[in-house]
Amino acid sequence: MEPSNYNSGEGGAAARVYWRVEGSLLELTTVRPIAFFTWNGQTFIERWMRRGLVLVMAVLRPLLYASNRVFATRVVHTVLRGISRDRLDLLGEEYFQYKLKPQLKPEGVRELKGLIESGSDVVLVSQGLDHVMRPLARHLGARWVIANRLEFRDGMATGRLLDPVIRPRGVFARITGTGPDGRRAPEQLLRDLSLSSSGLEGLQLAVIPAVRGKVELSHPIVDFDGERRAGPLSVRSALAGKHVLLIGVTGFIGKVWLVNLLMDLPEIGRIYLLIRRQKSNPAQGRFEKLVEESPVFDPLYKRYGVGLARFLRERVEVVEGDVSQPGLGLTPEVSEGLRKNLDLIVNSSGLTDFNPDLRDALLTNVDAAVSIVEFVRKSDHAGLLHLSTCYVAGTRDGRVSETLRPNYTPAGVANFDADREWRSLHELVKGAAGKAESVEVTAELRRQALQKEHAAKDLKGAALDNQIRKNRVRWLRTYLTEAGKNRANELGWANTYTLTKSLAESLIHKYGTGLPIAVVRPAIVETSVEKPFLGWNEGINTSASLSYLLGTYFRQLPSNERKRLDVIPVDSVCRGMTLIAAAIVERRNAQIYQLATSVTNPCDMRRSIELTSLAHRKHYRALEGLESWLRLRFDAIPVSKQRYERMSAPAQKAIIKSIQRIVSPLPLRKTPLARAERNLEKVEKLIELFEPFILLNEHDFVAENIERLAFALAPEERGDFGYDTRGLDWWEYWINIHIPALRRWTYPLIEGRPLEARPLRSFQLAEAESNETIKTGTNGATWRYS
Repeated sequence: MEPSNYNSGEGGAAARVYWRVEGSLLELTTVRPIAFFTWNGQTFIERWMRRGLVLVMAVLRPLLYASNRVFATRVVHTVLRGISRDRLDLLGEEYFQYKLKPQLKPEGVRELKGLIESGSDVVLVSQGLDHVMRPLARHLGARWVIANRLEFRDGMATGRLLDPVIRPRGVFARITGTGPDGRRAPEQLLRDLSLSSSGLEGLQLAVIPAVRGKVELSHPIVDFDGERRAGPLSVRSALAGKHVLLIGVTGFIGKVWLVNLLMDLPEIGRIYLLIRRQKSNPAQGRFEKLVEESPVFDPLYKRYGVGLARFLRERVEVVEGDVSQPGLGLTPEVSEGLRKNLDLIVNSSGLTDFNPDLRDALLTNVDAAVSIVEFVRKSDHAGLLHLSTCYVAGTRDGRVSETLRPNYTPAGVANFDADREWRSLHELVKGAAGKAESVEVTAELRRQALQKEHAAKDLKGAALDNQIRKNRVRWLRTYLTEAGKNRANELGWANTYTLTKSLAESLIHKYGTGLPIAVVRPAIVETSVEKPFLGWNEGINTSASLSYLLGTYFRQLPSNERKRLDVIPVDSVCRGMTLIAAAIVERRNAQIYQLATSVTNPCDMRRSIELTSLAHRKHYRALEGLESWLRLRFDAIPVSKQRYERMSAPAQKAIIKSIQRIVSPLPLRKTPLARAERNLEKVEKLIELFEPFILLNEHDFVAENIERLAFALAPEERGDFGYDTRGLDWWEYWINIHIPALRRWTYPLIEGRPLEARPLRSFQLAEAESNETIKTGTNGATWRYS
């Protein structure tokens, strides 16, 4: 059983002013809010069943109230059994905002606010549920409430009211207690609540805060290995004056980590940013554009204003290179300087597409990791923080420990060797390139070129050769994409991304023996909760596409209700990275760190699906129009794979195909329902892509090593660098932070719309008046700024 309130015990009952809501502020009944909750259940069947129960209660209520009002109140609330606390909290806010708020009595509100402004500690007392009364109290400025509270188990209402039960007022009280002054003496309230035997202490225990409570899981980490633990960890002393090379600053995590480090640790010595040149766009130009356009840098602009360029020049240096090349693609002089001066390399680069071209995946996720390890080995004293992913665990169930198992495969392939596999995949790429030039493939590509609908009948010569060349590029990309995916599945990984990330871990273990290296495995990295600011997200990532889909009329998501969706905010990941970076510099790091929430603060698929639907509901409820009215009534639900195939997208696509076969003999200019068929195919592919994360593989990722570091952190630094995922309130995060952030930063990209317009700003890292030639990176590329 879960506690449904958090009584702070602050203040005494005698020091408080008790204010009865009914009569002075509202004419509130017991049944109407309950009817509202039942009419907005998660499923259509649930809504109609509960509506029937409410009708029965409405008939029986007069008889029940006549016999015993407390018993009648308990019986009426039993219809809420099986509704989640998350849903009741959101619907309670909605009911107050759209139903009760317009009905507040102005005279009573003025009287109450005057009392609060005079310094009185007001407690609102009501027969309504705390899910409704808390929003009312926050709106009026009251800190405390006494209201009816449901019992919850595993987040679901049992239908039982906790003591004390606030019974409805009697008929006489409804006639006499309608004035604007709702104050009640404690003695009178004790009689009304049947707490006379408990006295003022019982009344005080009935008071709960007006803010939402959260159950925070807590368990100690006990070490039985007998090792002597190191002393306190100070991030500031560890990283002050140090030289760090950041690889992957253009990525989601890289940008946030850079900005957070500069905001929280301006005493850092030097941060070198390794950026690859893009055709005619040099590395420094890419970084300057990033600073100009990315909202991530807004906090730095706000703090330093026109002095930002000077601040960054003193701490940041752009280095042009390519991590997939030997020596990181650096010029000899730049490479030599970095090898002497670097204290740490942070590799946050990587290709995160699930099933990319195998060439790109190997180059970015494996070859680059090996090159970086070689560079570290040739450095004087640099350590390495390498970013991997928790999902290298592959297609397996159970608890995933913080252990690096070299030559690991989820399928348990005997005699598997990661180094041999890496070289074999490169051979596969070479073989595919040769096959693409073969006579058989060329003949097939020629046939395809001549049969293309838009191709001219007399396509020949250079035009035909050009079309064959394009088809060959497409064929090779498709072939290698499928080859990578198939090999990953054969070895026990869900996709090419996790295969190549796991290979990289094994190769780092092999070639990095004896080096100060930490492999960091984040789970699904999502919206920030604090830094660089509340609600930052970027790109179309794991949850964005699915959450967008659940905001449409799509309702049935095939998923395992018990499976934990391991989401972690990006700033929590960055805090963890900073702690680990300090540990590496001080040579007190572990080999593996998992940054995850499935053990420390679990949120299962049932809850995450419902929270997503509730967040969409809150958005559509604030809009007007038939479309919004319909969408807020289509809550997504978790279903089995069989039901999904029988009743959702696959079945709907089959119906459309049947209609198309029936009408195919008709002389129609366009195939009917072709667009609907394409949309359903996209849904099927999306579900198939994300099945490992929502349906299969019940992973629980242990994250004890980072918690040990956080526990060792100096107390005065915990505000800036502390790591804590246990304190995350998933209701608040999902409904008020994460989904609104996706609506702002990601959904427009899915819909093909531009992001919101931002004020233009100009940034130049080099001093404009210097007229100095700046040399960085590969081939001695130079730029002159004047």
